[in-house]
Amino acid sequence: MDTESFDPRYRGLDARDDAEVLAALLSAQGDALASVGAVAPAIAAAARAIATRLRRANGRLVYAGAGTSARLGVQDGVELVPTFGWPRERLGFLVAGGMAALTVAVEGAEDDGAAAARDARTLDLGPADVTVALSASGRTRYTLAACRAARAAGALTIGLANNPGAPLLAAAEHGILLDSGPEPVAGSTRMGAGTAQKVALNLLSTLAMTRLGRVYDGMMVDMMATNAKLEERALRMVAAIAGVDETAAAAALAAAGGHVKTAALVAHGLPTDAARLLLDDNDGDLRAALARLSQRER
Repeated sequence: MDTESFDPRYRGLDARDDAEVLAALLSAQGDALASVGAVAPAIAAAARAIATRLRRANGRLVYAGAGTSARLGVQDGVELVPTFGWPRERLGFLVAGGMAALTVAVEGAEDDGAAAARDARTLDLGPADVTVALSASGRTRYTLAACRAARAAGALTIGLANNPGAPLLAAAEHGILLDSGPEPVAGSTRMGAGTAQKVALNLLSTLAMTRLGRVYDGMMVDMMATNAKLEERALRMVAAIAGVDETAAAAALAAAGGHVKTAALVAHGLPTDAARLLLDDNDGDLRAALARLSQRER
C-alpha cells in the first residue's frame, strides 16, 4: 500500500472521540518511526558518502523537493548553519515553485520537470556537490527531474521516498525507502511520510556532520555562538574538553574568536595560529588534532 491508499484501520476516524483519534494518529506516527529504523544501514551508508563528497573544497549540500518534502529539506539545511557551523554558501535548495512556495502553494509547480532542470543548471551543480531529493510518492516530476539533473552533473544523489518501487529510489545513487504506509488522513503526507522524512533527515545530516568532524563527545563544537545562551554553551564546552575552569575557557575563546575547537586547543597551551594550523592539518577534526597534540607532548 502507498501513501495515497486508504487504510481501513482509520475508517470512521471523524466519528471517534478525541482520545481515540489521537491514539490512532499517534499509532501512525509510531509506524513512520519504525520505517526509518528499518533502513538505518542505508541511511548510514548515505551519510558516509555525503561526508566523503563534502570533504572536497567548496562542495555543497543541496536539498530538492516540492510541498511538504521541500519544507522539510529546507528546514534541515538551514539548521546546519547554526548547529554545525556549516557555511551558508555551501547550501543550496531546489524548491518547486521557488522559495516563495515554502509558505504559499504554487499551482502545478510540482509537475514542472523542466523548471527543475533549469533550477539545477542555475545552481551549476558538479562532482563536488551532494543533492538530497525528497518525495513522499517518489514520483513527483519536479523532484525526479532535479535528482536526475544533479546526477547527470556528477553530484552525489540521495533519494528519500515513502512508496515501494518509486522512480526516485532508482534515480538516486542512494535510494532510501521510508515505507511509512497509508496515512490516517489519506494522502496527507505531512503526517506519517513527513515524520519519517524528518527523522531520516535528522539522522542523515547529523551523522554526516559528525563524520566531517563537527561533533565531539556529543557536543556541537562548530556551532555559531549567536546569542548569550550559546556563548555560555561554548564556554562550558571548552572547559569540559580542555579540563580548565571557565576563566581559562573564556580567555581561550576570546583568543580564538569564539571558535570552540580552536579555543579547546588554545586552552591546551597552543598559540592561536598553531591551533588553527593543527585543525587544518586534521581536516577540522578536533579528536584527531588532540591526539596529534598528545603525541607531541610525550
